Amino acid sequence: MTAAADAADRARLLAAVLTHVPFDGWSAAALRAGARDSGIDAATALRLFPDGPAGLIAAFSAEADRAILDTLAATDLAPLRMPERIALAVRARIEAIAPHREAARRAAAHLALPNASALGARLLYRTVEAMWTGAGDRAADFSWYTKRATLAAVYAATLLAWFDDRSEGNAATWAFLDRRLADVARLGRLGKSVEAILARAPGCLRATAPRRPGRRWAPPRSRAV
Repeated sequence: MTAAADAADRARLLAAVLTHVPFDGWSAAALRAGARDSGIDAATALRLFPDGPAGLIAAFSAEADRAILDTLAATDLAPLRMPERIALAVRARIEAIAPHREAARRAAAHLALPNASALGARLLYRTVEAMWTGAGDRAADFSWYTKRATLAAVYAATLLAWFDDRSEGNAATWAFLDRRLADVARLGRLGKSVEAILARAPGCLRATAPRRPGRRWAPPRSRAV
């Protein structure tokens, strides 16, 4: 099997599994049922997703992250301010998972479990990194960390609001998102003052401020979501 063939099979298998997750959760039973529906034998299904439910959730998340990058790449971002680009990124991801709201809800519940918290943190980081990268952020200073930590909180809160939103066109969720981003903009003005103070601080103090890692994250090529 080639890598391309495996990627296509993962995508097909995940799509089939998603129809069972609302009933069976992210489970071995859902994987078996998806394999049966997609005509993939059980051994191949386990080879494609050796981590079982954790691998399926990671694939689901990665697919939604790619939707962020695709949406932003297809949009003329030049006229948009950064908060508008970030709002577009958050909306793009939620709209990508919207056809599978219950599966997304169950994924969030699974990732909240103590034994899945590390995976949850890793996937959330990848999501916010896709948002900032796709939006054109090139920060390499202290703000690299604060931006991602802040957006992680905004996205997580917006996702929870969306789970319970039954308004027309998710209007309540988008209004919630706009309010959170407005709050962040106000806090950002304070954050710039903090960064300015750090820039003038003695070297020993500046050395304690975290620095941006050298490598940017990119969605895993072998993942289907």
